[in-house]
Amino acid sequence: MADHLPHHPLFTTRLEFLPTDDRVSLSYQRARLLMHTYNLSAFDVQVCSPKYWAMMTDPIMSLDTAMFTILAAHVGLTIGTLSRHLHKRPDLRPLVNRLLRFDTVGIYLLTERGHGLDAFNIETTATKTPDGFIINTPREEACKFMPASTPSFGISKVALVMARLIVDGEDRGPRFFIVPVCNEHEMFEGVESIRLGARPGTCPLDFSITRFNHVRVPFSALVSSNIYDHSLPASPLEKWWDEVWRIPLGTLAVTAPWISSIKAAAFIAGRYSMHRSLVGKGVNPVPIISFRTQQWPIAHATAVGLVMSNWFPMVAKNGSDKSLDHRVRHGIAVIVKTTVCRHFQRCVPEVAERCGAQGTFEHNYMARIENDGKGVIIAEGDILTLCIRLFSELLLQRYKIPLPDPSESLLARHAASLLEENISLLNSLHGGHRSESFNSLILPQAELTVESMGHALAYSAGLKSGLPKPILDVYECAVIRRDPAWYSENAGLTRILQRIREDEAITATLPHLDTYLNNLAIEEYVSAPIVSDEAWKEYHDEMPVFTGHAIPIYDQVQAML
Repeated sequence: MADHLPHHPLFTTRLEFLPTDDRVSLSYQRARLLMHTYNLSAFDVQVCSPKYWAMMTDPIMSLDTAMFTILAAHVGLTIGTLSRHLHKRPDLRPLVNRLLRFDTVGIYLLTERGHGLDAFNIETTATKTPDGFIINTPREEACKFMPASTPSFGISKVALVMARLIVDGEDRGPRFFIVPVCNEHEMFEGVESIRLGARPGTCPLDFSITRFNHVRVPFSALVSSNIYDHSLPASPLEKWWDEVWRIPLGTLAVTAPWISSIKAAAFIAGRYSMHRSLVGKGVNPVPIISFRTQQWPIAHATAVGLVMSNWFPMVAKNGSDKSLDHRVRHGIAVIVKTTVCRHFQRCVPEVAERCGAQGTFEHNYMARIENDGKGVIIAEGDILTLCIRLFSELLLQRYKIPLPDPSESLLARHAASLLEENISLLNSLHGGHRSESFNSLILPQAELTVESMGHALAYSAGLKSGLPKPILDVYECAVIRRDPAWYSENAGLTRILQRIREDEAITATLPHLDTYLNNLAIEEYVSAPIVSDEAWKEYHDEMPVFTGHAIPIYDQVQAML
């Protein structure tokens, strides 16, 4: 369905030659192209159908993070939130159809400048009146941060605005309201958009601060199957989680492009290292892939790319499985995001550095995607905060995440051990999870433990899928590097034994490295010119050339006798 996308003119345009706003405009055009290519229905989005996941995991998403940011909020959050109300709210159908055609862009205004992740305590208000609601931002700290709300790129936008429902002076808790933001040319009356400065080295987008000055909307703006139910929920926090039900799915979805990015970085560095050569003391050029210091980062990124891309479709399926406890589904999403993103942060900078000066330029992809990756750490929930919440609930044994049996692998033993160790430590603390000791001794271990669960689950999936043993061995060695002390203390792997284990894994991988790079199935999406000498020469001819006819003036030097 989407095989043509890498060759479409919108994706063959060289970003680095464009002004900033032309790049933003291009990202909106690309987003529209993907919406038309995949032609999703509201039902596809609501149930996260295979068609929905095909779009969200398309490797093309990794080429333009701004485009993906637009689509993640537009499809996953905005259309997704509205989709479950359509059976009782047929009046929403025209809006949803416009969103599906990308005639209108949907943005998701949840967090506020003064509250950040504490989104339950937002201050924006929606005060009930005889003919609807008044949406208002009471102070600067309550401005919505940071979805792109400007009218600068010729497309109308509508927002789902989280605001506190105020009825007769009583706070009835946070609800979503549909608020038109701008048409193709200007903001709607009462809505202000302040464009934020650029995020250095990333795909640019018109990120904004959005403010509402007593904006009137009808009763139908309330996002609810019953627009006349303005009652105070029995449990406001539980109701809030129900309102933001797409966030856990978004936590999983925003992870997908970074798997493709890891694969692209591995492929670029691998191919570059195979043709880039040095002439040392001998006569013949030696490819830099001959050096172990070059082999490890490339094998590492390749193994991670193959293991993660094998694992992700399995967990995406679980993410939509309603038979699983919703807390477990969200927990798995947190584990996946944590695992993939931290792998990304270790793999991509390392392979980019091994490409020398070439790895620092935007046209070779890795430097830009490394900066873009910092944004996903906080998208759909900051990783550390998500880990702290999940870790705390697991230690309190409120629910369990299904993990591989510890006997299956070293990584499974590691995950089980960390969890058991911290449960025991919690039980020994005076004051339990409310104590200062919990904050200082246990919470700092949250992310490592959550990530270890992801390692165990991904490795288990690789075993069951029959991934090549050298790939699994390199992946295992990379994970051991995350917590070498535990493996030394509990598995008898001293520091030198860990190095020997790595050496054996890399030695077994090298004869098949070319095959493994091809198995990443990412070449078609790679445009970095350093992958081959031919590609570089072609790119060289596209770059601006400065010539002239100026004649240098040399100072006259008098001879001295």
